[in-house]
Amino acid sequence: MARSMPLVSRVTTGTRTLGRFADLVVAAFGHLVRDLAGLRFAWREFLDQAWFMVTVTVLPAILVSVPFGVIVSVQVGSLTNQIGATSIAGAAGGLGVIRQGAPIVTALLLGGAAGSAIAADLGARTVREEIDAMRVMGIDPVRRLATPRLAAMLVVAPLLCSLVIFMGLVSGYVVNVGFQGGTPGSYLSSFASFASTTDLVVAMVKAEIFGIIVVLVACQRGFEATSGPRGVANAVNASVVVGVLSAFIVNVLATQLVSMFLPQRLG
Repeated sequence: MARSMPLVSRVTTGTRTLGRFADLVVAAFGHLVRDLAGLRFAWREFLDQAWFMVTVTVLPAILVSVPFGVIVSVQVGSLTNQIGATSIAGAAGGLGVIRQGAPIVTALLLGGAAGSAIAADLGARTVREEIDAMRVMGIDPVRRLATPRLAAMLVVAPLLCSLVIFMGLVSGYVVNVGFQGGTPGSYLSSFASFASTTDLVVAMVKAEIFGIIVVLVACQRGFEATSGPRGVANAVNASVVVGVLSAFIVNVLATQLVSMFLPQRLG
């Protein structure tokens, strides 16, 4: 009986945390819709947060997507050479980047760079009691702090995913054509035969969902930070781990749903 109590306590704590996260999601989206409809949206904060997210993620996105595209192209090219299917190297590598690689890289970058910074900022404000002071003055912290960051993430996430896709495809093309003996026409034609607009749309939707998860998890952890600087550090670590892990789990579910309802078709 004594051993079962910690397990029950953990389940209860996890359920309550999930409930608070759901409340935060509803409140943030509710404020976003109402503020946009009522012309009271904090555009200055939105632009500041969007620019900050861009500055902390663009360079890492380039540095990660280039070697990622090279690795995918090398592995796919080696496999297609062994089975005598070099004509589909472009399709296999490109689809791998678009469908799985780019959204996952986007989630990692948003969680590791933007999410950690958001959790650190809000956590520091929480331990300095700025969040409590805002509530005392009648200012909703979710509306003032979380909603502009959510809106900024909704804009930055698909743009970052597009950058990762572009850099991954270009680097894969260079490796295949320049070092693996592929031809530009074969690479592009095979990619055009298999890839479709649906693949790009699915990648963007995944990036949006991952961005929403990352930013709202970071906001929740920041708002609930305690115990001074140590609590802020714990909030940052938790936001990165929980945000990225949640994005991976959602990616598995989304991949299964896409495979069921949008199967791959040639042409």
